[in-house]
Amino acid sequence: MLAHGAPERLEDIPEFLLNVREGRKLPEPAVQEIIRRYRVAGGGSPLRRLTELQAEALAKRLSRPVYVGMRNWKPFIAEAVKQLSGDGVERVVALCLAPQNSRTSIGLYQKYLLEAIAKASPPVQVDFVSSWHDHPGLIAAFGEKVAAALAGVQAKGGLPVPVIFTAHSVPARTIAEGDPYECQAQETAALVARAVGLKTYRLAFQSQGMTAEPWIGPTVESQIDELAASGHSHVLLAPIGFVADHIEILYDIDVAFRDFGRGKGVTVHRTESLNDSPLFIQALADIVTQRVGLPAVSGQQKAEGSRQ
Repeated sequence: MLAHGAPERLEDIPEFLLNVREGRKLPEPAVQEIIRRYRVAGGGSPLRRLTELQAEALAKRLSRPVYVGMRNWKPFIAEAVKQLSGDGVERVVALCLAPQNSRTSIGLYQKYLLEAIAKASPPVQVDFVSSWHDHPGLIAAFGEKVAAALAGVQAKGGLPVPVIFTAHSVPARTIAEGDPYECQAQETAALVARAVGLKTYRLAFQSQGMTAEPWIGPTVESQIDELAASGHSHVLLAPIGFVADHIEILYDIDVAFRDFGRGKGVTVHRTESLNDSPLFIQALADIVTQRVGLPAVSGQQKAEGSRQ
């Protein structure tokens, strides 16, 4: 399982940011702003803990070892490869915990993984899952969270609540150069909307980078603005580009967007993150079993077989 990675301690953030930017420094005010956001969101990120919980649940479901490698923080991808190679693993399914494919995320995970695999001895065969944005199990897992959140919000307000699906923004040039990310995010949103019976919804892109170049939109703020102008007093944000709580959820949505909404007279709600949702873990298990030709694994059954 490959993930972005995030620091558990505030003092590790500068080093983490260097990893994210592959050695290119951010201006110090930007570094301090990111540290502030982590502090406001509760301190260090829970991403490593949640990813390891996902890995443990998947390993239990499959009865096979599951390794975790992070691109930007510990445990690094190279460390995971060293461990699985030392364990005598000959073949591995590599699954990025980012459903939509972009060269800015999955592309970099694949690059780091293949570089580490090239140094492994004995060699390890890699079956790389490039995207799974439309997998029925993923759609069901997101749909479960959206339906539950909508029911709760609408029970309080008594009126239909508009839904904004969100995904991480990427530089506009990435999409202009043929990256499939934006289209895949649109497909995920449409499938989840259909699964929960939404007749209307919006898709926005969040967490734009601190760079001068343009990033794709529309922004979440612009969509809240439009809904406020239309008379809505509640809105539900449903992140469908993220599968676990981390700073883009705990600060960007839970703090920044909620503060922005209050300023417009709008109460911002969000769906619960997938984290170790049983439906989500089942979706991951389905993807893996399809890749390695194992029998389908239900919630009650576990696949048997030799180590992969």
